[in-house]
Amino acid sequence: MKYLTTRRNYDSPVVSAFDSLFNDMLGDWGMYSSKFPAVDITENDDAYILEAELPGYKQKEVKVNIEKHVLKLSSAKETKKEEKDKKRLVSERCYQCFERSFSLPEDVDEEKIAGEFADGILTLTLPKKEVAKPKAIEVKIK
Repeated sequence: MKYLTTRRNYDSPVVSAFDSLFNDMLGDWGMYSSKFPAVDITENDDAYILEAELPGYKQKEVKVNIEKHVLKLSSAKETKKEEKDKKRLVSERCYQCFERSFSLPEDVDEEKIAGEFADGILTLTLPKKEVAKPKAIEVKIK
């Protein structure tokens, strides 16, 4: 069985060393305990299935890219409130971003990866391809 390896981007501007120090000491003060989506990866005979939980995200806010056998999930979104009839004394905004990377096994057919986004769950199907078995070559010694 082959495994997908994952990497979280801790160099993201949102998760600076300063932020992470205070989040570790003081907790997230009611915010989500993780800034990265939870992911489940399963395998069957034909494909790997990756499910990422993205509550509050819309399909257009999530990007999926593959480059050099690395699948990347990322998003950057800003939440704004538009209320024109009220005198605003304080206005706070939320900016969220994440990036998750997964090194793909050599048996994934990258050209046929398909995705579906429904109810805050991104499901990616990574079909397997036949990998040529290494062929032993006998070397003749004279």
